[in-house]
Amino acid sequence: MSSLFRLPKPKPRTLERDSFDFTLDDGRSIRINRVRDPRARRLRLSVDERGARLTLPPRASLVSGERFVREHGDWLARQLAMHDDDDGIEPLQRGVTAQLPLRGRMLPLSWHEGRFTLLRLDGDALAMQAPARAGQAALVRALRDFYEAQARADLGRWLPRHLPTLPRAPSRVRFKVMSSQWGSLAPDDAMSLDLSLVLGEPAAFEYVLVHELCHLVHRDHSPAFWREVEARCPGWGAQREYFHAEGRRLKAGLRRLLAC
Repeated sequence: MSSLFRLPKPKPRTLERDSFDFTLDDGRSIRINRVRDPRARRLRLSVDERGARLTLPPRASLVSGERFVREHGDWLARQLAMHDDDDGIEPLQRGVTAQLPLRGRMLPLSWHEGRFTLLRLDGDALAMQAPARAGQAALVRALRDFYEAQARADLGRWLPRHLPTLPRAPSRVRFKVMSSQWGSLAPDDAMSLDLSLVLGEPAAFEYVLVHELCHLVHRDHSPAFWREVEARCPGWGAQREYFHAEGRRLKAGLRRLLAC
């Protein structure tokens, strides 16, 4: 049959996103992100550092989704309470934010007027300078640039110690705001690391770096891989426990500060 009579292939369905307001039993009103996912088989409610999310399969009605949230309201309130435990970290506010997290500590922050926007480390304190006309986007960009510069400084201290025993170096390293992972290594040896690592304990940050570097030797998580990790980071189990206890708080704190 001629190709003129062939039906066009249907376009793959994509995620549909919106949000709705929901009132908890204690009277609080929260915003729930709603996602209709063509791959979903059932209704699912989840909570992470970005808030509450309701996932619906293609044929589920909005009414059934909201009823599902009501039925799990107690669970939702408990999960939100866990994520609200953020040690007082709030979105960056000019002249209001008085401290910022860095390397497992909360450092005092002072605000100053200057010709350009810059956050700098001065001993055990931080100073943000910005012209009066600088908007929120400029302040957040300066904060993100500061955190990435500090994270790269840490890499500069650690990489020379580990690279001599590895077959090669990563092709490049970039920092991202990651939802669940702490790091990854692409097939081309490009490494990605979560920017929130610089907020936490340096030993935990170095463990993630070592973990990804060891994937240059073994791409899997075989016993041989973990022997490589143990040789370079003895006691790495303690760092994994640190992430189990503090990881959610670190990721949530960075997202609040950067408002993302």
